[in-house]
Amino acid sequence: MLQDPLLVVVLGPTGSGKTALSLALAERFRGEIVNCDSVALYREFEIGTAKPTAPERARAPHHLFDFVEPSGYITAGEYARQARQTLEEIKSRGAMPIVVGGTGLYLRALLDGLFPGPQRLEELRERLRQRTEQKGSAHLHRLLSHLDPAAATKIHANDTPKLIRAIEVCLASRQKMTEIWKGGRDPLQGFRFLRLGLDPNRNALYDRINQRAQRMFDCGLVQETQRLLDKYGDAARPLTSLGYKQAVQLVRGEIDHSTAVQAAQQSHRNYAKRQMTWFRRELDVVWLAGFGDEPRIRDAAISRVLKVSA
Repeated sequence: MLQDPLLVVVLGPTGSGKTALSLALAERFRGEIVNCDSVALYREFEIGTAKPTAPERARAPHHLFDFVEPSGYITAGEYARQARQTLEEIKSRGAMPIVVGGTGLYLRALLDGLFPGPQRLEELRERLRQRTEQKGSAHLHRLLSHLDPAAATKIHANDTPKLIRAIEVCLASRQKMTEIWKGGRDPLQGFRFLRLGLDPNRNALYDRINQRAQRMFDCGLVQETQRLLDKYGDAARPLTSLGYKQAVQLVRGEIDHSTAVQAAQQSHRNYAKRQMTWFRRELDVVWLAGFGDEPRIRDAAISRVLKVSA
């Protein structure tokens, strides 16, 4: 019986060298890289996302970068649907898919599936947000208690995003969300997974993160942010993401340049810590103690792929 083809996942915190390792693997094994970073999905966001450069993208096929409009939005479920289609296309070409990124929820949606549910209804969400501003999140919790008492017991009364999603599911599907949960997840089929996790020394990682955040500001992050604000205003959701948020505050005169850089550095360090907490919960990760651009880590990853492929 033929084995399912191998799918390699390169995961780890921001600044750990995922791009470098994915490119080395793609060149060695005729791979194609699939983005799993939620902000890198968006067009026109370049400096603050640390996307692969044009020369890097020329080294291997890249997918799911720059395909969402700056004023658009893509859920984890929508990402998973598009990414799964991309993986099937890569498989049909006989190439090896390499999923790369640090957005844990999107990766889980892709590999393990999410509980089935209706797509977002922006008009309904906006009405619920307005109601929250007028009456508080406790009002949403009471509404959910009426629609789905069991779900309301599992969601804190102050957790507005989860309350909105639960109410949206109930109204759009005409089912209780707890009933939908019983349907289970829809894990990705047709591939064998090799999860490679980068785990560099924390102090060394934080040094790299600090340097990267500084370079972003030195290389025009503020100017890019100004252009995006002028063109899209607050409708561009990624402007609230790491680095861009601080650049927006600088553009608006809320903080000075030094404070913006330091805040961006701190935010990226905090995010890296949260990423590692998330990824530590993932099963079957082969952890590599170093950065993805270190030759010994590259060689260890290649050796692991060869072993699994044999």
